[in-house]
Amino acid sequence: MKTCPLNLLAGFLRKWGDKNPLAGLITYLNATNMKKLPIALCVLCFAIPAKAQIYLQGGLNLANITRTNDGQTEKNNILTSFNAGIMGRWGLSKELDIETGLLFSGHGSRAETYFNGGSNYVKTRFNPYYIQAPLNAVIKIPLVKNANLFFHAGPYIAVGVGGRSRWESRIGPIVSTSSSSIKFSNDDPFTSEQDDAAYDKLKRFDYGLNAGAGIDFEFVILKLNYGLGLARINSTEGNNAGSDKNKYRTISLSVGIPLSR
Repeated sequence: MKTCPLNLLAGFLRKWGDKNPLAGLITYLNATNMKKLPIALCVLCFAIPAKAQIYLQGGLNLANITRTNDGQTEKNNILTSFNAGIMGRWGLSKELDIETGLLFSGHGSRAETYFNGGSNYVKTRFNPYYIQAPLNAVIKIPLVKNANLFFHAGPYIAVGVGGRSRWESRIGPIVSTSSSSIKFSNDDPFTSEQDDAAYDKLKRFDYGLNAGAGIDFEFVILKLNYGLGLARINSTEGNNAGSDKNKYRTISLSVGIPLSR
């Protein structure tokens, strides 16, 4: 039986309308069939006015994962990935706006360890992919005609959809390689309970904060964004607030092509 997007949204509002909306959406998606996920995210992100500015976005991600309890990362662990999707601004006013959309975004990290004078090594790459739904407030400052400087900030939620981890080693003349698909559990990051948790699985859902700036020209948007993950990514780590270890940190450099004004 096909699911009507309006019925899906109505069910969400009836069941979770009196709770935190981000937590409610994630809990509702967990409690329903995952096949409804694309519909639910589309309803959430594109229930925007007809006068909205829609643009395609794509760009470079510099991804990392925190390694210490206070949230520190190591620069040599940065993994190059990408983001791509569709975004929309509601068109509230010339100075203030709301921005949302859907992005396919790569996260993760890499590590390289050399020994015996650099002739032997172990290299790993960990690259999960998510569908991310940001919700940003945007402040615009006019620069010249048809050009604005803007600053944006707001929360995001993300759903893990795939990815791979790769491992390569060299010990003497022997080189070994392996790769495997990244597994996700089905859990709710806003509770201490972990469903389907395992040491070899990531949490299905991630959430956090975005902040950044850019320049909006008439025919192109240049954007810099920093994503601060708030969920510990391993499914066995239940207390997200107890430590800042194993959380995503991602810098994004993106270009947007407006489809409407």
